[in-house]
Amino acid sequence: MTDTQIVQAYADAWTQSIEAVSELVAPLTEGEWNRPTECPGWSVRDVVSHVIAMETELLGDPRPIHTLPRDLRHVVDEFTRYCEVPVDKRRCHTAPEMTAELEYTIIRRSRALRDNTRYQPTDEIRWPMGPYSREIPYFHLLRNRTFDVWTHEQDLRRALRTPGNLDSPAAVVSRDNLIEMLPKAVAKLAGAPAGTAVVFDVHGPLEFMRTVRVDENGLGSVDSTVPLAPAVQLTTDWETYARLACGRIPVESADVKVEGDEALARRILENFAVTP
Repeated sequence: MTDTQIVQAYADAWTQSIEAVSELVAPLTEGEWNRPTECPGWSVRDVVSHVIAMETELLGDPRPIHTLPRDLRHVVDEFTRYCEVPVDKRRCHTAPEMTAELEYTIIRRSRALRDNTRYQPTDEIRWPMGPYSREIPYFHLLRNRTFDVWTHEQDLRRALRTPGNLDSPAAVVSRDNLIEMLPKAVAKLAGAPAGTAVVFDVHGPLEFMRTVRVDENGLGSVDSTVPLAPAVQLTTDWETYARLACGRIPVESADVKVEGDEALARRILENFAVTP
């Protein structure tokens, strides 16, 4: 695909996922907005608030001026504090206020994506991530937003017991995003030695097999060829893989089959989460 087609594909995937979020929460009662999710400390309302906050910041809206309570145990650093401010600000909002703001945000953001004439696919644009904010290519920003929205869509689906969209366009974008991060988890964070090959065998709605290889300099790369005798092979289903990679479940409760070097496998799984 051309760069322009890639941008359009990301925009379409983002649209499908964020509209799915809107459809999920539209019929909720006030009490259902308070259901806990797998995001530490966050309810359904909080997850939706975060999605709104990120999209409105990209639209250029000012961040709220708000003082956080001191007893929020899940606020542990500057990044979690950055994310928490617009979330806590909305904790007093009613269900109708939340759905109305989400719908209006989708309309505004969709229009901005559709009418974009300012940014070319490779133009640098600010990625709003608090202390981790930096300039990244426009197409990369759209991929990150698709991944984030789909991840939170799945948070909401699990909390509301409404499974779905595990093989949606946004799920495919998320899979590709997570696969790109595998070399860091294996080579850098888990410290797999030079010459190591680690195979990930994932089944379910999105199936794939990938091998991370560590070269003589300790650098990792990923490809789709599978060696006969890898140091480690990890087998799991796609939803479990995504939940682990997004830090949603502890290693101990994840259904992962381990073959090979168990100590290395443990280090990989303990360093598998790529999102806060």
